[in-house]
Amino acid sequence: MKALTIKENTDFGIENIQLIEMPTPKIIDNEILVKLHAVALNPVDYKLAEKHNSKWSYPHILGLDGAGEVIAVGENNPKQFKVGERVFFHNDLSKNGTFAEIAKAKSNVVTRIPDSVSYESAAAILCSGLTAYQAMYRKLSLSGKKTVLIHAGAGGVGGIDIQLAKNSGLTVITTVSKSKIPFAKKLGADFIIDYHNEDVDQVINKITKNLGVDLIINTVGGQTVQDDLNRLAYNGGIVTILNTPDITNYDLHAKGQSVLTLNLGGVHQSKNEAQLNDLAKMSDDLIQLVAKKIVDPMVNEIINFEDIPVGLEKIKQHKTMGKIVAKI
Repeated sequence: MKALTIKENTDFGIENIQLIEMPTPKIIDNEILVKLHAVALNPVDYKLAEKHNSKWSYPHILGLDGAGEVIAVGENNPKQFKVGERVFFHNDLSKNGTFAEIAKAKSNVVTRIPDSVSYESAAAILCSGLTAYQAMYRKLSLSGKKTVLIHAGAGGVGGIDIQLAKNSGLTVITTVSKSKIPFAKKLGADFIIDYHNEDVDQVINKITKNLGVDLIINTVGGQTVQDDLNRLAYNGGIVTILNTPDITNYDLHAKGQSVLTLNLGGVHQSKNEAQLNDLAKMSDDLIQLVAKKIVDPMVNEIINFEDIPVGLEKIKQHKTMGKIVAKI
């Protein structure tokens, strides 16, 4: 089968991704084999190409998100998957991935695709959608909350979180660059801050009458995580995807605030079956929202399989909105 790989442990970067022939994976126990029809591109894909994972063997097949049809099932098949069924899954970043014609996965993390949802939409909703869903519904408590600040609202995670927040009745404030304002507006954001040309703190204080926002989802990291502490209301909570703020000189207890972290990819290494099962549960919840047209997976560009490295470079250069999906 054809696969996009990092051939050697000394090959770092997108430019070293190579399309080569690889053997078809062999399945055991509770694994299933999937003929892939669509794979989604994520920032983590190019980051892994640049830094690698210490558990990789080489050549290593890249890719985390895939959608396709079942072509074989292992002996242990508790979810009763059948050959020919349409499925999608978020893969283990320490194992061979989905940038291939065929991939395998443990059946407990695999989810069926409703007939009304395309392979492209299913693949697109995985990594970013699961991160967004986990931030909104697994980490934060929405009870009694009214406002949420979502950074990078035109990105994969931010864009899904805008839609989830609106569906949950929250007032959404988001930060984007000027060119991405129409995209964020289309997703349903109530207030859009051009962070290059506006003072984020001043705008938030005006919107909230100096109370701050109840919830913050930070996908951009860096100094913004530190700045977000002072944007948070009493009893508020922050979910940060990349780095955590320094709270050495900040008293979270004084305002009953919370700082929460999220590491979606770590679930496969956790060996926690309940959390792995929840990966499929969250995927199913998301795909049902897509099927009901409550959530748009934001497929902004569909490319050919062999053009995945070009797509990853576009993501790295922040030249995208929504999701890039490759057809196989």
